[in-house]
Amino acid sequence: MPNDLINTDPIVAQNFYLEIDGEKLVLSGVSGLDMELDVVTIQQNGKDGKKQSVKTLGTSLKVPDISMTRMAPMSAMDDPIWKWFKAVRESGFKGTDRAGSRKNGSIVFFDTALTEVGRFNFFNGWPSKIGTDAVSTESNDPVKETITLVIERLERIK
Repeated sequence: MPNDLINTDPIVAQNFYLEIDGEKLVLSGVSGLDMELDVVTIQQNGKDGKKQSVKTLGTSLKVPDISMTRMAPMSAMDDPIWKWFKAVRESGFKGTDRAGSRKNGSIVFFDTALTEVGRFNFFNGWPSKIGTDAVSTESNDPVKETITLVIERLERIK
């Protein structure tokens, strides 16, 4: 009788980090690790205008934006993501450092023994937005930031 139960441990959703330029940055959430192909439907009509066949083809890979959440740093001027955002905002993608505005990186997943079990690599990314959560005098919650990375390609390699 086949065993329909999962026979391996699942990836635990809370064990992950962001890796850019060799630095490992702590995050509290990530979304947008989606991989999807555009679908094109082709319809062919036969004689007398009667529908003959419908075919679907997968075309180019859709590239998502990656949205990351983390605790806001105490000093934005010392933070690598804020420095990167500021450089893109002030210099844009012009001049000789055009490629320097874009970076490659990874979202890395670990199991409960802290062994790497999953890795999504992104390419030519840059931060398009940093949003800070609402603050209130009635809250004791830490301030969080949401960072949006625009990327050109995403691959799951592990």
